Amino acid sequence: MAREGRTALIEGLMGRFPQVPREAVLKEDLLRGGMAFDESALSGNEDGDVKPKSYFIFSFDHRTLPELEAAALKRPPEEIVLTGGPYELRRTVVSVRVNPESPYVVRAGEDGALGLYLDGARIADVGLPPMPDYYRHTLSNGKSVMEVAPTIQWGYLVYLTVFRVCQYFGAKEECQYCDINHNWRQHKAAGRPYTGVKPVEEVLEALEIIDRHDTARTSQAYTLTGGAITSHVGGRDEADFYGQYAKAIEERFPGRWIGKVVAQALPKEDVQRFHDYGVRIYHPNFEVWDRRLFELYCPGKERYIGREEWHRRILDSAEVFGARNVIPNFVAGVEMAQPLGFASVAEAIDSTAEGLRFFMSHGIVPRFTTWCPEPTTPLGKENPQGAPLEYHIRLLETYRATLEDFGLSSPPGYGPPGPGRAVFSVSSFMDSLPAVDQDPEPVAP
Repeated sequence: MAREGRTALIEGLMGRFPQVPREAVLKEDLLRGGMAFDESALSGNEDGDVKPKSYFIFSFDHRTLPELEAAALKRPPEEIVLTGGPYELRRTVVSVRVNPESPYVVRAGEDGALGLYLDGARIADVGLPPMPDYYRHTLSNGKSVMEVAPTIQWGYLVYLTVFRVCQYFGAKEECQYCDINHNWRQHKAAGRPYTGVKPVEEVLEALEIIDRHDTARTSQAYTLTGGAITSHVGGRDEADFYGQYAKAIEERFPGRWIGKVVAQALPKEDVQRFHDYGVRIYHPNFEVWDRRLFELYCPGKERYIGREEWHRRILDSAEVFGARNVIPNFVAGVEMAQPLGFASVAEAIDSTAEGLRFFMSHGIVPRFTTWCPEPTTPLGKENPQGAPLEYHIRLLETYRATLEDFGLSSPPGYGPPGPGRAVFSVSSFMDSLPAVDQDPEPVAP
């Protein structure tokens, strides 16, 4: 019997691109379009046995909190892990992006076990992240560890969003796909704890709790990040603001975690300060390669720094960190956002491939996050379905081929690559790369 609906699309792409792991095909579709949750699959917030979604920087949802109904009152899990089913899936970790209208539904079956259902058929077993011991403890001021130092990627990464808003503000400056400022507003409106600027002392106390209770050493890296700083926060510029956390963490916990920072593409002397403070991996995200789309989609970045200068600074930063430890991100899919993006998958892939080749020719390996079209963003409003799934699948193919062309391998600080092994949850680029025995460590410049 012929397959119908989304199942036909999925299986058609699995057939057309057999070199892309089927786990990655399914994961990309879940990331681009989201998943729905039956109440039987919701987490119970911080009082249950499942690690709940922390909203660590963006909403990564297809609806606002008031529109999520039960999923807003009783949080979904941070991530899910898929195994088995008719596609014989190897272990696949997927970041949760809630969409009540998604054809993918997580619910309990007749046997009580959770499964992922598509077009009415169960296509995978679903595992939920257990509540870590460190989430069951609070800071001395009563704040939760989840609020101050949530972990993602199945516990691998401590995500420290120490500045919860962005100084690129308003329609003429905000990146057109980004809902960081709205995410802040919606959590405050809902009465949820959502600290705007996290004091260094709170971060250290939360990390102390994680270090004490994470006896298996599952957490192996931390990321310092937040909104762009165009002037100052607390009297500090961007390099010193984010750098002060790295300095304090490395002094208190020398070598405990791989230190990473996501910041703007800063001048070389500022990048050197990051390195001096103890950061080992630098993420100066370039967002989208095409010149016209960068100017349209990242107006603040174009106004304050400019695309050409942004790229030049990325290359300069390799002299400080070593090319392998400079890992700029792009938002995969916004290339095809209408009405201004590329009209065809082939054009979008060609453009992105040009960017990949530019950076990889310098030994710099970018990574990407699969675009979630959040409804409060200009691009999300215009493109609620995101980019075509075929774009994402062809990008995985192109990414791996470009790495091989330049003799490069997966970037450090993301856990192990390979289907069934990867833990990076907001893209399947790590799932689609060859498996190796361990996470590659940063290389000293």
